[in-house]
Amino acid sequence: MKIVAIGKNYVNDLSELPEGEVIPMIFTKPDSSLLENDEDLELPVFSNDVWYEVELAFRIGKTCKNATVENALSFVDAVALSNDLTAKDVLKKSREPNKGPWALAKGFDGATPISKFLPITQFPDVQNINFSMTVNGLETQKGNSRLMITSVAKMIAYVSGIMTLNPGDVLLSGTPAKGAGQVNSGDEMVGYLEGQKMFTTKVK
Repeated sequence: MKIVAIGKNYVNDLSELPEGEVIPMIFTKPDSSLLENDEDLELPVFSNDVWYEVELAFRIGKTCKNATVENALSFVDAVALSNDLTAKDVLKKSREPNKGPWALAKGFDGATPISKFLPITQFPDVQNINFSMTVNGLETQKGNSRLMITSVAKMIAYVSGIMTLNPGDVLLSGTPAKGAGQVNSGDEMVGYLEGQKMFTTKVK
């Protein structure tokens, strides 16, 4: 399976949504980055500046190629909550001076803590899903999917026009526009989806 993610996909307020078409910033993460079943996170030795980004995750349930915006959600079978971790210092080095790839900064082992998946049928409106995360008991991020610049349906249509999405593939749909922060040893990150606790990640 593959993990397909999108960067810079949220605004703070609906009034900030851009007009016209926006080309989404797409990147991929390896499946070896998944951290499941509330396993503890071991920070990578090559980075001193790892940041958290809570995100909605959507699982593809059937082979998807050249989807349309109108039928895109029919290819999704489940929703989860994820944490798209980024080694910011590695990302900075790769981006300058040549605007290099994000793969190493976002693809290290454990860089994608993820919860169990819930059936898509539990979410009557994919464009109105609330989610949040706390760090050491304090809420740091809070979002709603209506604030996405590129909706899940548009993301699926765009990506599937370039690469086939297979059953089990996971789409990370971006993090709220504010609240991302640094991860430190000893932290406990807890993610919530519509008020339901979805994952707990303790940092070694």
